[in-house]
Amino acid sequence: MVKVAHIITRLDFGGAQANTLYTASALDRARFDALILSGPGGLLESKAEAGRLIPVRCLAREIDPFKDTAAFFELSALLRGMGAAIVHTHSSKAGILGRLAAAAAGVPVIVHTFHGFGFHPRQNFFKRRTYILLEKICARFTDALVFVSRSNMRTALEAGIGSPEKYRLIRSGVKLSGYPAVVDRPAKREELGLSTGDTVVLSIGNAKPQKNPWHFLEAAARLSPLHPSARFVFVGGGEQLEKLRAAARDRGLEKTCLFTGWRKDSAELLAASDIFVLTSLWEGLPRSLVEAFKTGLPAVCYSTDGVTDILKDGVNGFCPGQGNLDAFCSALSSLLGDPELRRRLAAGAAATDLREFEIDYMVKQQEELYEELLSPGKRTKK
Repeated sequence: MVKVAHIITRLDFGGAQANTLYTASALDRARFDALILSGPGGLLESKAEAGRLIPVRCLAREIDPFKDTAAFFELSALLRGMGAAIVHTHSSKAGILGRLAAAAAGVPVIVHTFHGFGFHPRQNFFKRRTYILLEKICARFTDALVFVSRSNMRTALEAGIGSPEKYRLIRSGVKLSGYPAVVDRPAKREELGLSTGDTVVLSIGNAKPQKNPWHFLEAAARLSPLHPSARFVFVGGGEQLEKLRAAARDRGLEKTCLFTGWRKDSAELLAASDIFVLTSLWEGLPRSLVEAFKTGLPAVCYSTDGVTDILKDGVNGFCPGQGNLDAFCSALSSLLGDPELRRRLAAGAAATDLREFEIDYMVKQQEELYEELLSPGKRTKK
C-alpha cells in the first residue's frame, strides 16, 4: 500500500481544496492510502473523510518566518512518521513548505499541482521575482509539475520554472453529472428576491482581490440603468464581503447587486441564472466556468490565464482583455440586450467539450502519474 500525503495550506472553499478532498477519498484503496495535511481552521475540514485529515498546527496562509520555519519542521516530522512514499502539494504556500519538508524527510516522490500561481503581473517586481525564485528552487527536487491549464504551463515555461519533461496537464475536476442541476427556477429565484422576468448575471468566487469583485459591482452600477431587468448575483464569501455589501447599499444597488456569501446550492443557482461572469485578475482554470458551461450558460470573463483554454470569443461567450472594464461591460451589455445572442452563445456553451474535466478522470490521471513516478528509473529530478 502506497502512502500518499496531500499537503494544502488550508481547507477553505475553492477548487484546489475541493479537488484535494475528492482525490483523498477516491484514490484506489487497493493501491493507495491517502491522507491530507492541512493548516487548521478551514471551512471544509468537516468534509474530510474520518481519519484522513492531519492538522498542521503551524501551517498558515500569512507569511511569518518563525511560524513558517516551525511548519517546515512539523511537516518533516509528520512525513517521516507516516512513511509517505508520495507527497503531493497544492497551493503556493503549502507547495513551497511542503516540498521542502518532503525533500528533507527523504520522501521518494514529490508532486506539485499549480492551481494558479502565487505570483502575478500586478505584484511589485521584488515580490514577484522572490516567488518565481522559490518556485524554481522547489521545482529542482519535484518529480512532476502538474498544471490545470495550458496557459499556466506556458507561464511556468517562460519563467524558467522546472524542465518541460516534468510538466503534466491534469484538469481541475468537476462532477459533471451534477450539471445542469434540476431546479425549480422561479422558486430558486424567489429565495434571493428575484423574479421570473429578471435576467440574472451570476458570478461565483472568493470575495478577495484575486477575484476582483469590485469590477463586478462596478459593472452592475453601469449596466443596471441600461437594462432595468438585469440582476447581478455574486456567490462567495471572503475578506471583502461586508465592504462589498456596504458599497452596494451606498450606491442604491442592494436589490440589484446581491452578495450572497458562501452557499451550498451553487449548481442550482447556475441553473436558475442566464449569464455567467468572472472578473478575476489571475486564475488557474476556474471550475465555476466549467460548471457554467455544463449548465449551458454563456459567459463573459476577463481573458485570464486558463479561462482562455475553454472560453472562445463569440462561440460560448466573450473574453475581453484582462481588467478592461469598458470592454467587459460592452460585452455583457450586448448579451443582456439581445436574447437571440444569449440563446446562440448558450448553445455554444452547452456544446463545449468538457470531458477532460470529469473529476473521476482527474483522479485516474493522478493514479497513473503516481504509478509512473514510482517505477524504477522514471524519476526526473535534476
